[in-house]
Amino acid sequence: MVDTRAVFAPDQRQSYGNDPLSVRETDKYTSEYVRGFVDKWDELIDWDQRAESEGRFFIDVLKARGKHAVLDVATGTGFHSVQLLKAGFNVFSADGSAEMLAKAFQNGMRHDVVLKTIHADWRWLNRDVHGKFDAIICLGNSFTHLFDESDRRRALAEFYAALKHDGILIIDQRNYDGILDNGFSTKHRYYYCGDQVVAKPVHIDEGLARFEYSFPDGSKHNLNMFPLRRTYLRGLLEDSGFRKIHTYGDFLEEAEEPNPDFFIHIAEKTYEGDDA
Repeated sequence: MVDTRAVFAPDQRQSYGNDPLSVRETDKYTSEYVRGFVDKWDELIDWDQRAESEGRFFIDVLKARGKHAVLDVATGTGFHSVQLLKAGFNVFSADGSAEMLAKAFQNGMRHDVVLKTIHADWRWLNRDVHGKFDAIICLGNSFTHLFDESDRRRALAEFYAALKHDGILIIDQRNYDGILDNGFSTKHRYYYCGDQVVAKPVHIDEGLARFEYSFPDGSKHNLNMFPLRRTYLRGLLEDSGFRKIHTYGDFLEEAEEPNPDFFIHIAEKTYEGDDA
């Protein structure tokens, strides 16, 4: 995502200054993912539980559309890249955090696959990532790190340009509508499945969702994120040129899950049957 060449020291701690709620910049995330936080990230995810909770959803979506070459633009610690590699896809794994990429590569080795990692800024994605892809995935609520609308539009334009003419983008987000309108609640079944880790918002307004992550050893870390509303993100996808968008709630059709924890948008460059 956002380019950072620095490798953080193991003991570096997060710092938000005297007013953490005023920190609302896209580039801030580069100093949020310090090594101590990254090393604990998989406790939050719980790979086994997450694999069980989402099943073959992404694998089936990609295979049903005949996609093979996949760019994971927010690989994080590598969960989805590893799952797709093991399912036979040709996967390239990108992230803007050097710490995350290092952890992802280690996780790949533990699962007997070698990740093709790329340190890339979403806003200049095609500068560092070459070639065209059948699909791009942007998962783990990662798009929420972009605070400026111009950055969001630029990133989506880069995604669009990196896709083949019939490519698809799979992008997800927390259900910020529910959090903003009704307060925070979670079924704790999807995405962040680690049952020993508490993830909750400590502040929410229309321009900031500040989450705190509490781990069993007593350590705490934070992320400042932009609370994307569902229709807003769908509108950005349409403005970026995607012609068909289908949204799921927690891996189900929206009507089946009226208050999901997460939305998953599948955005296609062409309608079925288009000649382009």
